Amino acid sequence: MKLDPAERLAVQQTLARYAFALDHGDLVTLAGVLTEDATWTANIAGEVEQGPFVGHAAILDLVREATEAQTDQRRHNLINMVFRRADADTAVVGAYLMLTSNAGGSATVIATGFYTFTLRHAEGEWRIAKVFVGLDNAA
Repeated sequence: MKLDPAERLAVQQTLARYAFALDHGDLVTLAGVLTEDATWTANIAGEVEQGPFVGHAAILDLVREATEAQTDQRRHNLINMVFRRADADTAVVGAYLMLTSNAGGSATVIATGFYTFTLRHAEGEWRIAKVFVGLDNAA
């Protein structure tokens, strides 16, 4: 691991912006944290594959459709972040996901799982190049 603490924080902030953008349907912010050629893939309970969705336009369409279909407020809680590999140009980070919903005034956990993010450093900032989410159950 060759990233100094400031760079590690910058990576973590990129991932936090990703989660906040999902929670608020903020496609502008989401586009800003993804590389143009980003990929997004999901596996649900080891049985259902979604994707890969290739390019940030395809990912934005996916998020737009999912957000429009939701009737609750969801929160993507990224916890236990671990840097698996990192250098000046690339970082691979794992994190657990606890997806909560506040429907009817009561917060509940609707899904758990994990993320594997691959980020690239370009033009002075970290952007997400690859997202893999493994859900333990369907949300």
